Amino acid sequence: MPKGEFAAKELIRKRKKQRLLKKWWKRRYFKLKQKYDPVGTVPMAKALVLQKFVLQQKQPHSGLIKCVRVQLIKNGKIVGAFVPYDGSINMIEEHDEVTIQGLGGSQRGQMGCIPGLKYKVIAVNGADIFQVVKGKKEKPKR
Repeated sequence: MPKGEFAAKELIRKRKKQRLLKKWWKRRYFKLKQKYDPVGTVPMAKALVLQKFVLQQKQPHSGLIKCVRVQLIKNGKIVGAFVPYDGSINMIEEHDEVTIQGLGGSQRGQMGCIPGLKYKVIAVNGADIFQVVKGKKEKPKR
């Protein structure tokens, strides 16, 4: 560590160098989320359903994960989204408008045994998907 009368300049230079090693600082400073995240800096986005498909879970789990491929309205990017709750995939048709939200994996990534999906569906045509599945709300027509 530098000592003496002119040590401040050296300490500032070292601090700048160390800052670049911090992932959170680099993401914020270079605005990487705005550049590369399809949803951008907002927590949720509206999208149109293009197709429904299923995925196999990662080891050691087994089972099929119901998913939809959606096209974001704001920028036209196509992403995959996980559909939560039993039987909720039956409530979603092609060309429906859904609202997607981040899945909650660490560092904006996938979560658990769901391979490669970063988003989940939270609403269909403006109605909360949980209430539609439970029968408390009726899915609005588009």
